[in-house]
Amino acid sequence: MKIPIRNLYYLFLYAWDRFPGGALTSAGLDDSPDLPNLLARLLSSGTKRLVRRGLDRDYRAFTEELVSPRGRLRLDRMAKETTKLRGTVVCDIDELSHDVLHNQILKSTLSSLGRSPEVEKATRHELRALASRFPDVLDIRVSGGLFRRIAVSRNNREYAFLMRICEFLFWSLMPDQNGAEVRFQRILEDETKMSSVFEKFLRSFYQIHRPEYRVRAEAPAWHVSDATEADLALLPRMITDITLRGRDRTIIVDAKFYRAALAPSPFGERVRSQHLYQLITYLQHERARRDGGTVVGMLLYPQVGRQLRLQYRLLGIPTIVATVDLGQDWQSVEAELHQLIDICGEYRQPIVDGREQVL
Repeated sequence: MKIPIRNLYYLFLYAWDRFPGGALTSAGLDDSPDLPNLLARLLSSGTKRLVRRGLDRDYRAFTEELVSPRGRLRLDRMAKETTKLRGTVVCDIDELSHDVLHNQILKSTLSSLGRSPEVEKATRHELRALASRFPDVLDIRVSGGLFRRIAVSRNNREYAFLMRICEFLFWSLMPDQNGAEVRFQRILEDETKMSSVFEKFLRSFYQIHRPEYRVRAEAPAWHVSDATEADLALLPRMITDITLRGRDRTIIVDAKFYRAALAPSPFGERVRSQHLYQLITYLQHERARRDGGTVVGMLLYPQVGRQLRLQYRLLGIPTIVATVDLGQDWQSVEAELHQLIDICGEYRQPIVDGREQVL
């Protein structure tokens, strides 16, 4: 799938909550030949700003044996270790330090990316030089679970975007056989990881640009009867990618980043059945809960090959299978995304005898 570097840039900015007003014009976007160099430049540019304004600090607790008391005395350890004979005391100390988790992750990512041969030499040098600006921060081995422990507040919100980049890089970089360098996986071909980015991009885009809808991911309850609480607890969770709720309609969008929107079959290409079944389940439960208004569903893929604008009524519910061309200029991408929601907005439930009729 060929996506221009500028469009990838905007895709990540939306997905990682950097819009509106978050364009990093100093990141050397147009000079980046590919995704590894784009991410490297974004990380370098953001880290430079952090260093200029001062790295975040927090209190770190540690225990130390000292000649002069400082902090809280640990009488239990002093008695146990007979420190009086040595003329020392054991103290618990809280001290402001740069050695906090988000700085540790940032330093480790700068060092790892600085060893990647896919990144241009000058940028690699920049990344390694920036890592050296963290002398009092420990070098750690980054794991996926660490990102769930990061606490970003209003005081250190500049770290939020950088931590998103670091997490994406963590899942994208693999050590080579010798362990001396790291190499990028073909991340744009990873349908699972890119589906998550594509979904977040669409949700953020519609939150910003379609204010007439309340846009979010939802976890609707199953519309079920004759079941005990124990039985209900074993049902899987339903989580929509994007639900747009307006005054008189609900649009449920399922976003998939697949290299081919249609699946091959012995009888020719077909809509992917598992995606359609999942969307129809969401739509049926939504219709069962609503007293009125229109329910519309859409399966949305990035365009590879021909454009899709398939329109059906499945169980009486308007359903669209569509693609968006991420390879065109960005203004056209935005226009196409608006057009798709406008199409969903044109559907009305048929009215019979003054009441909405489900076909």
